[in-house]
Amino acid sequence: MPVYNFKKMGAIPSANDFIDIVLTRTQRKTPTVIHPGYKITRIRSFYIRKIKFTQQTINERLSAILTDFPRLDDVHPFYADLCNTLYDRDHYKLALGQLNTARSLVDAIARDLIRMVKYADSLYRCKCLKRAALGRMCTVLKRQKASLAYLEEVRKHMSRLPALDPNTRTLLLTGLPNVGKSSFMNKITRANVDVQPYAFTTKSLFVGHCDYRYLRWQVIDTPGILDHPLEERNTIEMQAITALAHLTCTVLYFADISEQCGYTIEQQCNLFHSIKPLFANKQLIIVVNKVDIVSWDSLDPEKKLMLNSLAESSNCTLMTMSNTSEKGVSEVKAAACDKLLAARVDSRISNKKVESLMNRIQVFYPKPRDNVRREAFIPDSVQKAIEDGTFFKEDHKPKRSTTGYAQTIHDDVVVINEDNVPMMDATANKKTARDLMWENGGPGVWAPDYREQYDLKNSEWKFDEVPQIVDGKNIADYYDPDIEAKLAALEKEEQQLMDEFEAGAFGQEEESDLDSEEEAAVEAIRDHIKIARIKSQTNRSQNKPVMPREVRGRSKDKHDLGTRNASVISKAMDKFGIDASKLIERGRKRERSVDSNGRRRRETAADDEMIQDDFGIETENISKGQAKKLKKERDGSRKREASLARSHSRPRSPSQLGLKNEDAATAAKKKEKLGRTSWQGMAGEGDHRKNVSLVKWMNTGKRRGQKTSTIGR
Repeated sequence: MPVYNFKKMGAIPSANDFIDIVLTRTQRKTPTVIHPGYKITRIRSFYIRKIKFTQQTINERLSAILTDFPRLDDVHPFYADLCNTLYDRDHYKLALGQLNTARSLVDAIARDLIRMVKYADSLYRCKCLKRAALGRMCTVLKRQKASLAYLEEVRKHMSRLPALDPNTRTLLLTGLPNVGKSSFMNKITRANVDVQPYAFTTKSLFVGHCDYRYLRWQVIDTPGILDHPLEERNTIEMQAITALAHLTCTVLYFADISEQCGYTIEQQCNLFHSIKPLFANKQLIIVVNKVDIVSWDSLDPEKKLMLNSLAESSNCTLMTMSNTSEKGVSEVKAAACDKLLAARVDSRISNKKVESLMNRIQVFYPKPRDNVRREAFIPDSVQKAIEDGTFFKEDHKPKRSTTGYAQTIHDDVVVINEDNVPMMDATANKKTARDLMWENGGPGVWAPDYREQYDLKNSEWKFDEVPQIVDGKNIADYYDPDIEAKLAALEKEEQQLMDEFEAGAFGQEEESDLDSEEEAAVEAIRDHIKIARIKSQTNRSQNKPVMPREVRGRSKDKHDLGTRNASVISKAMDKFGIDASKLIERGRKRERSVDSNGRRRRETAADDEMIQDDFGIETENISKGQAKKLKKERDGSRKREASLARSHSRPRSPSQLGLKNEDAATAAKKKEKLGRTSWQGMAGEGDHRKNVSLVKWMNTGKRRGQKTSTIGR
């Protein structure tokens, strides 16, 4: 598995897109409306929240970018030098450092302006400070335009880099351009590298994988290298130099003896000497390619001597091969893999960790205890098969049971006798549990008898009804034969006790004074109360307007008479056994006493009746002045009764309230007012209405088109 996967890095937006993302998210995720009734503390928190949210969004985005990009000091040296070659280490670090500085600047801007918003005394100043904070943050992001664009290009290029593991088993192909490196890679791996008959077809590193000895191998194809100083090499060549310098691998140096690549053998040898220091501590094989065009035997002796001198001076192997005819391809692959495996084993053995491991390993060599020679034991069946000549043949293999399976052409034909039973010869195998299962009804019908596998002192005990345990006694000796009768007696006694208890409880029940009809009416009233309670709770939870008392319960049309209708009231009261005639008559009198404008008419006849009822005097025998006097006295008596009732219901003196003096009563009233935290139906800061009068903080600050001094005139 590759150690580094640069394909997971997220896309980096441009500076303008970055600003749009941040401001749009702030607009969507924070409140946007300030109502006129808001307190100044709530307005401050409103704008502080916007500033904080914008700062957190920018911080999260920049932190994600800085986390996704690898730190060159922490990654493998191969990737560090590769990034230096492709993207310039200084430019790369400078861009990431600028983003880190921008993140710190945004945090500082938010911190300073939040502190200023906390001391703002008006809506206008809070809003100006918020705009200043967001504007300065966006200015910081705009200045990172070049860094964000550069890092996005770097991300795109890094996502196309091959995901190779610097620590795994690796074969590295190197040499001059167009010598057959990519063709060899296509032969031994599943990769599909472009192959063309001109130089520098491969412009970057390509990775392929192959299998050898049940292990996964990594094959890296590098771009061609030219023979000139290191300072003059371009980016394409430096990728191959970086791989040679940092990867522990087997290096396959390809040489073209046909010279069709455009370079002579002498030039190829000079390149080998120039990059020879990079082969230190690596396994090396010189691969002479294209022997199908010019064979190794027909090669000029001087050129052959040059190539042999390379192998001798470097103490490496020289092998020949051809990609076209595939001659020697597999041999080169096997030799390269074997050399690397041996080198890896030697390096681990020479490591200090091996000594600590070897100290924990003990190897024992057994000594003979006598001079008896013990031969290998061969079972009789195997010995007989060897003598018959059927050992390791098809006849010697045990035949698998086919019971329960469909017959195939490879199965032997089973002979059935007259009793419809398959005949088995002496050489047939022992019946298995599966054979017995199918013979006795199949799965779910037959189960094996596991008593045959019991390991008992006496094998005759296996199939006993109840196995013996000790001293000739078994479970039956401890079994009570009267247990079922005793259990039945206990159940009968329990049932009798339950019946007696129920009879006693039934006799103690109190007799009701109501008959059946009255009890039914009581049950109906209780049900109605439950329904009314549920309805009241349901109506309380609904958010709906309340009808005024003047129109509540009145008739809407002929289909809905309303709850104030006389027939509806009498029908409802009849259910509870109450006579509603007097109630209906009183309601009719009150309706007649109110005119069309809602004012009470003069109580003439009604007043006479009330006076006659209250004082027992006939109004026909007295004058109007005396009647008015009696009416005034009656009203005064009613007011006195009401005032006395109020005075008795509400104690006035502190002693009646349980307090010491007037000061204690005043303090109790204040605490009572402070304890009323429930909403009393008064207007709050969330009500959407505009007050005519302006509070102090709304009068401060500048106003568009007019001065502060003109407000309130």
